[in-house]
Amino acid sequence: MSPLPPLPDNAVVLGVQVADWRAAVRAAGRALARSGATRAEYADRMVAVIEEFGAYVVIAPGLALAHARPGPDVRHEGLAVVTLADPVAFGHPHNDPVRVVVGLAVSSAEEHVASVARLANAFNDQRIVGRIARAASPAEVRELLGLEATAVDGAVGA
Repeated sequence: MSPLPPLPDNAVVLGVQVADWRAAVRAAGRALARSGATRAEYADRMVAVIEEFGAYVVIAPGLALAHARPGPDVRHEGLAVVTLADPVAFGHPHNDPVRVVVGLAVSSAEEHVASVARLANAFNDQRIVGRIARAASPAEVRELLGLEATAVDGAVGA
């Protein structure tokens, strides 16, 4: 299975204060746009998906996987991680409140299915969400997800 997309430092935002789930998803969208993976409007599409289909993006206790279908606002596959200072409810009957929002952008349906499967693998350990929620740096988040540093932001992979 191919690796997850890179997670540059500018796509990791720790301890964000948000009012609600929409603001949490938009924070992930801003991180994806900052990393160059998407255009700014992708965040609105991620919010629209949840408004239309509900909180199915809350895939584990405390964890939301925000995403939208491939579209012209996706420049390339990308990943973002946002941790929340205070958890927020997305409306999921079992997995609320959310402490970690992972933003995912893909440019094809095949990439979407493969990336979701790879992310599910990364979160097999139920303790990982809490550990990411408490992470102190982008490097720690990458380590917890089993990702290497990227050439973006001047970091070099091991």
